[in-house]
Amino acid sequence: MLCVDPARLDLAPILAEFASLGYARLGRVVADETVAALGARLDDIMNARVRHEGLFFQRDADSGRYEDLSYGAGWQGPRSDYRKVEKLEIDPLFAAFLVNPLYERIARALIDGPIALYRALVFTKSAAGGTALPWHQDGGAFWGVDRAPFLQIWLALDDCTVDGGCVEVLPTSHLAGLSTPQGGVILDDALRAAEAEARAVPLPARAGEVILIHNHLWHRSRVNTTGRRRSALSVCLMSAATRCLRKKRAPRQFVRLFD
Repeated sequence: MLCVDPARLDLAPILAEFASLGYARLGRVVADETVAALGARLDDIMNARVRHEGLFFQRDADSGRYEDLSYGAGWQGPRSDYRKVEKLEIDPLFAAFLVNPLYERIARALIDGPIALYRALVFTKSAAGGTALPWHQDGGAFWGVDRAPFLQIWLALDDCTVDGGCVEVLPTSHLAGLSTPQGGVILDDALRAAEAEARAVPLPARAGEVILIHNHLWHRSRVNTTGRRRSALSVCLMSAATRCLRKKRAPRQFVRLFD
């Protein structure tokens, strides 16, 4: 699955950069064949050539505005404008990739004890443009867990260029914790105070490149203007001791990846 030897990769400078900046590049570490297979499986899932009960889908807003996204609609037939496909651990091909030895080594270097999956999802900006994602943090009360996950391993499944709506980050912003207890979208006053527009750093990536992203790092992405799909697999890992706090439905049971 990989094009590097995970046991020989020097993680020390990568993890130091992750701690200080809130993100760190690993370079192109996933084999071309693996990236192609995952990308093809994503196409098959979105177009119903492969079906799994329990996958979560969300379409792009027709306007391209995050504020206009619809929630709860789920699967709306075969189409290429799903911006999010979640619970990919259900699919055997994605599930096999999630437990690759590089991801395990990174997770064990940062998380004590058994390790579980909070979520595995693909974010896609279709060839039609996709949805602009505002500055936000991945955490807070909305996430509904008793401790804050902090490790996301992000893999480009396509070339993610600046014009394609690559991830943009605000370095070191994770060090201040959550901007609001609820988490999610950063408020305008906080953005102005942090001079986010002036300090934003784009992270263009080639297919097969992996980037570590801290959950509390402020990040965003713009629309895709390339006319080609832009997709990335985001995997959030955490301690298996984490518990779901939701009350309205049965608490989530998180899949253990590394015991």
